[in-house]
Amino acid sequence: MTMVVFYIVLILAIASPSVFAVQHIVGDSSGWTNFGDYTTWASSKTFNVGDTLLFNYGGSHAVSVVSKSDYDNCVTSNAINSYSDGTTTINLAQPGPMYFACPSFGHCSSGMKLAINVVSQSTTTPTGGDNSSPPSSTNPSTPGSSTNPTRNVDGPGSSANMVVVGLSLILAPLFVYMC
Repeated sequence: MTMVVFYIVLILAIASPSVFAVQHIVGDSSGWTNFGDYTTWASSKTFNVGDTLLFNYGGSHAVSVVSKSDYDNCVTSNAINSYSDGTTTINLAQPGPMYFACPSFGHCSSGMKLAINVVSQSTTTPTGGDNSSPPSSTNPSTPGSSTNPTRNVDGPGSSANMVVVGLSLILAPLFVYMC
């Protein structure tokens, strides 16, 4: 009986870390503002496929997903997707570079832009923080279609998360009962 419990706990311990996606709050408690240093913020993070970015911002801001060239030149008129609801969650669905900028006049050029590199979950290399860190690409992965953008999407591991949580809730009382 003890071996059964051991194997159950072992399976849960192995499965749990690989299925939990991380929600990165852009700018942490400061949010998406004119005063953020998003290069430094991103340099301390690893962005994995399945994670999400949460942009919190006021009415004078928005979020545009842009190409590398548009990111470099602070051009937001060619945005791949744009969001302006004050709370935007973007699913990091594919590995590769992604670029974001605030389309409000002068905000991007004053530093309100973010470049990240999304890695597959098996890769543990942290993203670089300077603007040249994400690999060069003119087609970064996109969070949804431009006509009907996907909002508040859970990462691809969300079904597995539910399975692990469900199993934990079922197996925890069994474990307590057996001990």
